[in-house]
Amino acid sequence: MPTTSTATPIDVSRKFVRLIARRSDGLIEFEFAIGEPELCAELLLPAAAFDAFCQRNAVTELPAREPADDAEDEATAWNWSLHQATQQRFR
Repeated sequence: MPTTSTATPIDVSRKFVRLIARRSDGLIEFEFAIGEPELCAELLLPAAAFDAFCQRNAVTELPAREPADDAEDEATAWNWSLHQATQQRFR
């Protein structure tokens, strides 16, 4: 008997970019995701290459992330990005 899955397949044709920072050295720091915005990689590209990358991949630009709350609980203790890790000192 075949089983039915309720999971929605990931649409790999959908691509997303979330700008993290425009750095003083001319590099653009951003998150790139395919299919699901929550599953992303952090990347760096020069500004012209970033623009070409976005055009070539027909990305959807996502809004900037809300600043993290300093109150840390069990649910958010492991929720961090490489960008955040390079901007703060750990205890």
